[in-house]
Amino acid sequence: MIECQSLFHKKLLEGNFVYTAETTPPDSSDQEILLNKTKPLKGVADAVNLTDSPGAKVHMSSLTAAIILAQNDIEPIWQLTVRDRNRLALQGDLVGASALGVHNILCLSGDDPKNGDQPETIAVNDIDSLTLVETADMMRGKKQFPSGRLIEPPPKFCIGGAEAPTEGKPNPDAILNKIKTGVNFFQTQYVFDEKILREYMKVLEDAEILEKTFF
Repeated sequence: MIECQSLFHKKLLEGNFVYTAETTPPDSSDQEILLNKTKPLKGVADAVNLTDSPGAKVHMSSLTAAIILAQNDIEPIWQLTVRDRNRLALQGDLVGASALGVHNILCLSGDDPKNGDQPETIAVNDIDSLTLVETADMMRGKKQFPSGRLIEPPPKFCIGGAEAPTEGKPNPDAILNKIKTGVNFFQTQYVFDEKILREYMKVLEDAEILEKTFF
């Protein structure tokens, strides 16, 4: 297990049951609108996810929103997708995020622009979300960019991956591969069917996945 990277990560490592909330950054250049939405979560949620243009509809930058929360003592989880940035932009944003106090990240593919409100948008997808996890893990652990250039000091990240409990058995090998690649915690889509959730968690328990990561 890597050393503690953030307050959120510290609570996970201590075995606490953590609560996270999620908000979509506003269609506004006024940070007070974002803070009015998220300040009531302070002291209630252990961390707040900032979505990255969900539904392929543009909003305030999720990185900017995460920085604003960090500067106001609200623990952010920055969601970043490979849909909109190439590998150079992603690496630069990762270093910048850590420099400004954003240490929890959730690496995602991103929704297809064809389903958004600007369907002519071309998705970048220079790398996939698993390669993004691998890159972030390399930057914090090996203290270098994929090119081999050193980062001093390196960024600190608690890296998250996404899962979706659905009917049918999950693929433990795929989850274990994400953990091996660098994922420290997982967040899932909402689950409203208790039976599906119990079956899903049993598969994870039987595969000893819950001993290796946090769900």
